[in-house]
Amino acid sequence: MKSIGWGLLVSIVAMVAVAPVGAQDVANPYVGRWALTIPGGGAGWLGVTQEEGYLDASILWGGGSVVPVASVYLDGDSLVVTRSHSVERKEESGNVVKRHTFTETITANVSGDTLNLVTSRPRNDGLGVSRNAFAGRRIPDLPPAPDLSKVKYGAPQDLLASGLYGWKLINENRANGWTFGAGVLMNSPAQEKGKPHISYGNLRTIAEFEDFNLKLGVNVVKGSNSGVYLRGIYEVQVLESYGKEPDTHHMGAMYSRIRPLIAAERRRGEWQTLDITLVDRHVTVILNDTMIIDNQPLLGCTGGALWSDESRPGPIYLQGDHSSVRFRDIVLTPVLK
Repeated sequence: MKSIGWGLLVSIVAMVAVAPVGAQDVANPYVGRWALTIPGGGAGWLGVTQEEGYLDASILWGGGSVVPVASVYLDGDSLVVTRSHSVERKEESGNVVKRHTFTETITANVSGDTLNLVTSRPRNDGLGVSRNAFAGRRIPDLPPAPDLSKVKYGAPQDLLASGLYGWKLINENRANGWTFGAGVLMNSPAQEKGKPHISYGNLRTIAEFEDFNLKLGVNVVKGSNSGVYLRGIYEVQVLESYGKEPDTHHMGAMYSRIRPLIAAERRRGEWQTLDITLVDRHVTVILNDTMIIDNQPLLGCTGGALWSDESRPGPIYLQGDHSSVRFRDIVLTPVLK
């Protein structure tokens, strides 16, 4: 997965903190799930809960995982969320000479189903404060889990029938590591030792889709880290994780959101199959003929999403900015509404 975009020197320190609220706040208008458009236009997510008189929250900020906030509390009519960041100061040689932690404060005000937010954070050099306004929308309640036995499908579409025709880089300014031959789509994001890091591009379909079943073959090598994004917003993780316990960051997981029921990975170098069904914001994943996610609700976008709006159609996109991976037999069958 992509790292969180505060720059190479900044990483989130995930700490759980809760704030007590009074009984009069049971109908707290901030409680719920919020689709964020963060500064710079990236996709984010905020989930606020209230249980037994306490507030708690988790956040997704662009790339990376959904993580607990450092604290969340009400200040009058405003919701205040804080995140902790660790900053490294380095010499020209790259040696770390000092580490320190600072707090970013996000203040939100609600108006119906809209959040108006402002983030305030010290600059990395400690000289001044950066402030940015952004917005969020309340995510509608999830519908009941669909009865998949009653879902009707249209005609299957072979997304590799014409090779790379019908696909494009999401960011055309990045290097293209994708090639196609003998029915196999390969990503080879090569780096040269001692030279500047090359940023490679993610690949997406030009066509966009709503609900569907998606079948594909995937082959990972040592250290492979990629992903298959459904509608450009939900990532099914692709990782060389054979022999490891199920985890929200391992093969077949909905990245940082839904942990597989069982580990069903094969060894690297072996072709594996993914059979994914997305209907009514619920997802089913079958890895190598084993059900690992069974019609589970999706609470919001995952890191690296193209946008946070779950109501709009979107592409299939393949993560190509990390490491080598191969795909084949990518077949999408749309759900008929």
